[in-house]
Amino acid sequence: MAADAQPLTSVSLGSIATVAEIKVPAAARPRLMEMGLLVGTQVELVRFAPMGDPVEIKVRGYNLTLRRQEAEQILVRPREAKP
Repeated sequence: MAADAQPLTSVSLGSIATVAEIKVPAAARPRLMEMGLLVGTQVELVRFAPMGDPVEIKVRGYNLTLRRQEAEQILVRPREAKP
């Protein structure tokens, strides 16, 4: 894991980031992979539900809702802002 990778839930709303590592339990990984969430994929944090769970992200052109617990185990590298 690179030093700049952080949990998906810690990036700001509307931020685009690249998935660096997926630490969810092995049993849940195939489901995420089938939905297109792979290392190297760009994701955008869209919103949190009113109580903070679930988390909505945009991945590969569609919106995907994840449990907050799962989203916290997906490590991302935020895209650098252009000057």
